[in-house]
Amino acid sequence: MNPKPANASLTTMSELVLPNDTNTLGNLMGGRLMHWMDIAAALASMKHCGCPVVTASADNISFENPVKLGNVVTIEAKVTRAFSTSMEVYIKVQGEDLPTQFKYLSNEAYMTFVALDPNGRPRKVPELIPETEEEMRRFEGALRRRQLRLILSGRMKPKDATELRKLFDEDFMHIEKA
Repeated sequence: MNPKPANASLTTMSELVLPNDTNTLGNLMGGRLMHWMDIAAALASMKHCGCPVVTASADNISFENPVKLGNVVTIEAKVTRAFSTSMEVYIKVQGEDLPTQFKYLSNEAYMTFVALDPNGRPRKVPELIPETEEEMRRFEGALRRRQLRLILSGRMKPKDATELRKLFDEDFMHIEKA
């Protein structure tokens, strides 16, 4: 299985926010946005692994700015790291008021997907090659984010989170020296 560059998974999806997509305040409903984010991230994952995927987790999704009725929402998704059978995907959501051409950040998130074989079982995925500085930064942080997800889900003991422990050990070492 040949490694793939992160940019090969880049997926961009745009939607016009219509009345059926909004709440009583005229803002895009969070659930609708999460649905679109899940689709964009799944497409990025499938581009990377070339097979069906399922959503394994979605990290904390905080909404910074609402997307208003009549605005366009653009979702960019890109695989940040591939593990054995799973992939972490970074998602960036922007809103745009087309008449004024004003673009704004709505939210960012990470989601995890698992690749499936024809029998619906997890299958290996290609390694990911980060090329840009941003891709390398996200790639390096992915292992820490993964360990945190595993601890929070009860599938890893905190003492086994080697990458997270390094962060805390470094922080505590600086405090002790002060």
